[in-house]
Formats: sequence, C-alpha cells, structure tokens
Amino acid sequence: MLNHSSPLDLMYAALADGNRRSMVDRLSHGPATVKQLAEPLVMSLPAVLQHLRVLEESGLVRSQKTGRVRTCYLEPAALTAAEQWIADRRAGWMSRLDRLDDFLQGEDS
Repeated sequence: MLNHSSPLDLMYAALADGNRRSMVDRLSHGPATVKQLAEPLVMSLPAVLQHLRVLEESGLVRSQKTGRVRTCYLEPAALTAAEQWIADRRAGWMSRLDRLDDFLQGEDS
C-alpha cells in the first residue's frame, strides 16, 4: 500500500496510474457504479476495487453503498491542494522570469 507523508503525495501517487486517472476522468462526468467504472478496463473486479481504495484513501473519490450497489463520486475539492501547489510554483517562476526580462532589457540599453 502507499506510504506517503502528505495528502498531496497521496493524490499524486493515486493519479500516477493510468487506470485510476481513467476512473477519475469517468467520475468527472458524474457518479458511477463500480460496475460502470470497471466496464472499459481490462482487469478483474477485485483489481478495480483495489484501485478505487487507493483513490478513496487519497481523498479524490468517495463511495456509497446502497444495497448491493456501490456508487462512486468524485471529490473535486480534493484537487484544491494540487491547484494551490501548482499556482504557488507558477507564481514563483513568473516572478523569476519577470526579473530575468528586466535584467535582459537593461542589457539592451
């Protein structure tokens, strides 16, 4: 099982697998049952359930069982941490590029 130190680590580790990204993509269009998520994948149902467990542990997906049917839902708020991390890096790089541009403009003078 995954052994990471932060929610962001868990999320990126969960999204590192193409099958899990495929499930997240499907769930971005609305809730789906485990059976619906498994249909396009070439793997056993127990393997699909293992992937879903990783997605749930990362906070990207939640599921609800009603009778014998387990329905999965995307948790878009979980992506907020990743968005903020990327935005922070982008802001830092934009600042550096602006300073480089200022420096290069000064060299042309």
